[in-house]
Amino acid sequence: MARKLFGTDGVRGEVGKVLTADLALALGRAATAGAPAQRPRVLLLRDTRESGEMLESALAAGITSVGGDAFIAGVLPTPAAPLMVRRYGFDLAAVISASHNPYGDNGIKFFGSDGFKLSDAAELEIERALQAPAPLPADGHVGRVHDLHGTHEDYLRELAGRFESLDLSGVKVLLDCAHGATYEVAPEIFRRLGAEVTTIAADPDGRNINAGVGSTHVEMLAARIAESGHDVGFAFDGDGDRVLAVDRTGTVVDGDELVALAVLHLKVPGVAVTVMTNYGFHAAMEQRGIEVVAAAVGDRYVLEELRARNWRLGGEQSGHIIDMDFCPSGDGIASALLTLESLRGGDLADRDVMTKLPQRLVNVRVADRDATMASPKLSEATAREAAALAGRGRVLLRPSGTEPLVRVMVEAPTAEEADAVCERLVSVVSAAA
Repeated sequence: MARKLFGTDGVRGEVGKVLTADLALALGRAATAGAPAQRPRVLLLRDTRESGEMLESALAAGITSVGGDAFIAGVLPTPAAPLMVRRYGFDLAAVISASHNPYGDNGIKFFGSDGFKLSDAAELEIERALQAPAPLPADGHVGRVHDLHGTHEDYLRELAGRFESLDLSGVKVLLDCAHGATYEVAPEIFRRLGAEVTTIAADPDGRNINAGVGSTHVEMLAARIAESGHDVGFAFDGDGDRVLAVDRTGTVVDGDELVALAVLHLKVPGVAVTVMTNYGFHAAMEQRGIEVVAAAVGDRYVLEELRARNWRLGGEQSGHIIDMDFCPSGDGIASALLTLESLRGGDLADRDVMTKLPQRLVNVRVADRDATMASPKLSEATAREAAALAGRGRVLLRPSGTEPLVRVMVEAPTAEEADAVCERLVSVVSAAA
C-alpha cells in the first residue's frame, strides 16, 4: 500500500475538503492505538489558524476514544513539540499546522516518543489502520483531556538555556511573526536576551497567517528594515520551524547562508543540506574541507541524513535549520538566535561565508504533479537545458510534496541566463499541466 494521505510533512490540505474533523478524529485514534504504551499520553499543539481548535478537538476525541490521554498545549511553534516530548516523556505528539500555507489549509504531523517525526513506515501503518474497524480502549476505559498550563514558559526555558551566554544588549531586531505560532514567544525570548525588539505581523486573527508576510513573503520585512534603522531582521513561517534573515541594508539572507554561518561557528565536520542548496554553498564547504551530503527536499530527509551520520547540523535553503544538539526539528527562533551567536557581535551585512550562483526558482501550479513530471516533452526540455549548463550551473525540477505545484529551479553564471532558462522550462511545464 502506497502512502496517500501523508506527504513530506504530515497530512495537509484544504480544511473541509482534504482535512476534515472526521479525518482528524480517525488519525488521532489510529496514531494513538499504534503507540506502544497501554494508555498513551499525547501532546497536542497548533498554530493560529481558525480551524486549529476544531481539529484539536477532533484529534483529542480520537485519542481518548482508544484510551489515550490528550494534553492540550495551545498555540506554540512546531519545535516545541519534540522539546516537550523529551522533557515530559509524552508517548506521542501531534502538531496542527499547515506551516507556510494559506489559512484555509491545515495539517497534522506526528512526533514519536523519541522526539523525532514519525518515519515513513510508521505513517504508512497509520494509513492502514484507518481502513480497519475502530479499536476499543485496551483497558475498557476512555481517556481524558487535560489543559496544559505554562507551556510558553516551558519552551522559552529551553531556548534561554541553550542561548544563556548570548548577550543581545543594544541590538535592534525586527521580527516578522507571520501572524503565526511565534507571535508571542519570539519577541519574548529576544527581549529576555537584551535585544530591542520591534514586531510586525504579530496580531493573528485566525485568517491572516502567512498573508503577505513571513518567510515566504520576506520582501515585506526587507522593505521595512531598510528604512527603519534596525540592525537585523528575521521572518518566521506560520508554524515557526523555519526562518529567513534580512541584514540592515535590506538584503535577504536565505537558509543556505545561515547554515554556512552556523557551520563555521560550530566547527562541524559535515553538514546535511538538500538538492536545492546553492552551488556556492558546496564550493565554500569544499574549500574548508567540510563534508556535504545533499538529501531530498524536506527537513525529514535532512534529519535522516544527520541521524545516519551522527552529525549535528543541517538545513534547507527555505530556512529549515536543524541543530541536533538542541532539537531534532527545524526551529526558526533557535536558528535566528544561532545566527546572532555565529556573528559573535558582528554585522550580518558583513558576512563573507559563500558566493552564491544566481538562482531562479518558480513554482508552477498544476492539476496533477505526477502526470506533469512524467511528460516526455518536459523530460526532453529539462535534459536539453541541463546539458547546456553542464559545468557552469544546473537545472532541477521537482513536484512539491505538499501543494499542487511543480518547482522549477535554475542556477547559472549570470542572472540573465538563469532567468532565460527558467522561463523556457516554466512554459513547457505550463503546457504539460
